[in-house]
Amino acid sequence: MKVLIVSDTHRKNDNYFKVVDMHKPDMVVHCGDIEGSEYALLNAVSCPVYMVCGNNDFFSELPGEVEFNVGKYKCMATHGHRYYVSMGTERLFAEARDRGLDVIMYGHTHKPEIKREGNIYVVNPGSLSYPRQEGRKPSYMIMELDRFEELHFTIAYL
Repeated sequence: MKVLIVSDTHRKNDNYFKVVDMHKPDMVVHCGDIEGSEYALLNAVSCPVYMVCGNNDFFSELPGEVEFNVGKYKCMATHGHRYYVSMGTERLFAEARDRGLDVIMYGHTHKPEIKREGNIYVVNPGSLSYPRQEGRKPSYMIMELDRFEELHFTIAYL
């Protein structure tokens, strides 16, 4: 199974459409700051899509966070600003432990990263529109389950 994880597209959707066309994912997770493009992003794929509200999604009816399963893994998507991710991911790891989650996906910082503590992953795909990491390349993440149901994360750049 291939899950495309994106965030912080901020209504600039061309890179999203490119990535969807390149990977043809089995699921899409958008970690917020969609800015009114929900229907365009949904209509670009024919797979399950999970989206959450970001700090720039004014008047959005999207949930602040959503839980779902990917194979045997319990996952949650959030934008992250309510967990103060600009100051670190400690609160996300604590939330994962409290809820029995295996993976938390978040955005907000526009910087891709994969962190692991024990069996818990906290991952950020960065931004497809306004990257802030060194080199400033638009980024996204692919989460795959292999034939043994093991998780693999890849940060990818355009």
